[in-house]
Amino acid sequence: MTDERQGDGLWNALRRLPRGGGVVFRHYATPAAERRRLFALVLRVARAQGLVVVRAGRWCGAGADGVHNQRGRGVRTASGHSWAEARAAVRRGAAAVFVSPVFATRSHPGAAALGVKGAERIALGLKVPAIALGGMDAERFRQLDGFYGWAGIDAWGGDAK
Repeated sequence: MTDERQGDGLWNALRRLPRGGGVVFRHYATPAAERRRLFALVLRVARAQGLVVVRAGRWCGAGADGVHNQRGRGVRTASGHSWAEARAAVRRGAAAVFVSPVFATRSHPGAAALGVKGAERIALGLKVPAIALGGMDAERFRQLDGFYGWAGIDAWGGDAK
């Protein structure tokens, strides 16, 4: 997941992602012209790294492999903050659901976390891959069952492993 908070750390984060991983390009608060320019750069780096790129928000950029939380071409992913929301995302055609927030997260301060058991109940009931999001890192991911993978923003910057 990209976010304005990453600043230049975004480039290090992209380099750290494993081949075959993915990027959800968000940058919701970035002005349109800058967002298009940044998306083109992210797309170039992602292609060199062998990453899948989906875009979020109303902006229609070219070159993405799909979309997040919206209708569009290619791979469709969605957020699932509850069982009902996750199930509805699958009914709308999501190929993967980001179950969130598993743990407390800076992206949504004060939001109630699902916790390990709550997140697992959602993930294990889905018929598509569930991706853990919210306060995630590799160590926390190892605590979870039923998830295809995990995503983060802060986890890929700095000294994260």
